[in-house]
Amino acid sequence: MFMKVALIYDRVNKWGGAERVLLALHKIFPDAPLYTSVLNSEKAPWAKVFDIKTSFLQNFPKASTSHQFYAALMPMAFESFNFDDFDLVISITSEAAKGIITKPKTLHVCYCLTPTRYLWSGYNDYFKSSLFKFISKPLVLCLRSWDKIAAQRPDEYIAISSEVKNRIKKYYGRDSEIIYPPLMMPVNSGKDLKTSGDYFLVVSRLTNFYKRVDIAIEACNKLKLPLKIVGEGLDKEALKSMAGPTVEFLGNLTDEELTSYYRDCKALIFPGLEDFGLTMVEAQGFGKPVVAFRGGGALDIVVEGVTGEFFNEQNPESLMAVLKSFDNKRYNTKSCRENSEKFSFQHFEENFRKFLERKL
Repeated sequence: MFMKVALIYDRVNKWGGAERVLLALHKIFPDAPLYTSVLNSEKAPWAKVFDIKTSFLQNFPKASTSHQFYAALMPMAFESFNFDDFDLVISITSEAAKGIITKPKTLHVCYCLTPTRYLWSGYNDYFKSSLFKFISKPLVLCLRSWDKIAAQRPDEYIAISSEVKNRIKKYYGRDSEIIYPPLMMPVNSGKDLKTSGDYFLVVSRLTNFYKRVDIAIEACNKLKLPLKIVGEGLDKEALKSMAGPTVEFLGNLTDEELTSYYRDCKALIFPGLEDFGLTMVEAQGFGKPVVAFRGGGALDIVVEGVTGEFFNEQNPESLMAVLKSFDNKRYNTKSCRENSEKFSFQHFEENFRKFLERKL
């Protein structure tokens, strides 16, 4: 469709749902190089399939492991790239990657994961301390100003969910079209592990700004329900310290290992207010129901009473009220799997190609 395509991503130093989107786009555009601010090869082995171009920040001390200390330089990092030779550039971003500068002949499509969370919708979560909020205010105001300017640079926006579509309109004043991230995990493979089959599952990065894994831990502690937690993150030790004897931390798992835990769990617990929430799609792909906080991407993914249930307040008591009466036998495996099919890679590719054809 295009002679030359480039992908742009904020930073390549972790693994999660956004990284699965990158791999999906790589399948569609296998020759497209990936431009990013910094690369940490040890934490991102998945990125080996890409021809990666890093910014000048790659040469700065500890930039690949502590990128947050260079937040003020991220705008400059992305503005320094040159895309004159490309017909299409796709920025996959929740931060600064949308701020690249392109010439009129190059179509820039922003696949927006969310408007920069720590500047907008999640500002009070990231800046809880009054002193920190006061000290950082000049920098935040500067970054907000740049972010609003940068948000006008893409020619077109794609949102990953209804929640993100609304945020793009609210904070950037831009219209967007929803194309859901694809289910990339094979749901019909994986080696069986010897697990009890009587546990709830959480699959998440262990950062408690908005993932709110603590809610699931406290609820399962009080109800003495078995809970297995997959993932790593900065708050792992703090979360482990509050966990009771029925809670088990499994760390990061391979996809093959993770499929076995999905297949054997009673349900996935999803306590965060997420932009989308690909793990909910994965769980349903394995025929499992989801217990999710009523908000964010969960509203696009979970069909209440059919593929899962919602709890209304983001606290342990609200979750406990649902878990007390939860019976996974009420949910039809086929219904869960059929619901996950609207998030298939085939639908993603078809919708993405049709979108590009229209915008040309």
